[in-house]
Amino acid sequence: MTTVTETSDVRIAELPEIADPSRVSPKDARELTRLFLDRLAVLEEGTPEHQYARNTLIEMNVSLVQFAAARFRNRGPDEMEDIVQVGTIGLIKAIDRFDLTREVEFTSFAIPYIVGEIKRFFRDTSWSVHVPRRLQEARIELAKATEELRSRLGRTPTVKELSQLMSLTEEEVNEARIASNGYASSSLDAAISTSDDGETALADFIGADDAALELVEDFNALAPLIAGLDERERRIIHMRFVEELTQAQIGEHLGVSQMHVSRLLSRTIARLRQGMLTTQ
Repeated sequence: MTTVTETSDVRIAELPEIADPSRVSPKDARELTRLFLDRLAVLEEGTPEHQYARNTLIEMNVSLVQFAAARFRNRGPDEMEDIVQVGTIGLIKAIDRFDLTREVEFTSFAIPYIVGEIKRFFRDTSWSVHVPRRLQEARIELAKATEELRSRLGRTPTVKELSQLMSLTEEEVNEARIASNGYASSSLDAAISTSDDGETALADFIGADDAALELVEDFNALAPLIAGLDERERRIIHMRFVEELTQAQIGEHLGVSQMHVSRLLSRTIARLRQGMLTTQ
């Protein structure tokens, strides 16, 4: 017999009891997460039912934190426990801020919160010496600007080029470079003991970035930009990159020439690219 609970004049089905939410399979967790988020939205905060729903959501989705934390496994086992704890804070923020009206999976919404919280932890704690917050942030911006210009120019950028892109003086760029020396680092040639009493270099344990995880952040940044396009632009983007139609086929659907489709597509992509660079 199904029982109901009445909360704030809203009658809701009683949530299922889960003995160990952390052992729920990923497939079942996705379905249960939708159910618990739906109920959490109408339960009164502070009630036992609300607390149970929130705690269960956290425990069921700890695997997301572990997935995000895996990209930082080169930090070492001692720091991994802190990384998971910090990532869990990001998960809790995602649960509290998730909007059911958004047409996005909770997983896609939560991962950027988790990764962002972990990165903030590194920014605030991973310094060998005390460095002012503005210089910590400048180091991050310097790294981004250096990578962008290196990709664009095919070489290491000069201080002048960096200062123009970052809208800083050359002295401020040099200051950020000097501050970077205070960031904790280890030699890639550092010897690491193995389980068979041998040794190997630290570089052998460094994993590659998960390209799929980076795409999650990009998709979340791109979604509102695509939503801001007009109907024809969105249709062209959908036909080209979802349906994978050629420009000639798109032209037939729209009743325009292939060259006109090419111009529209180039203009739309340029807008999206500029929007992505602005939000980074």
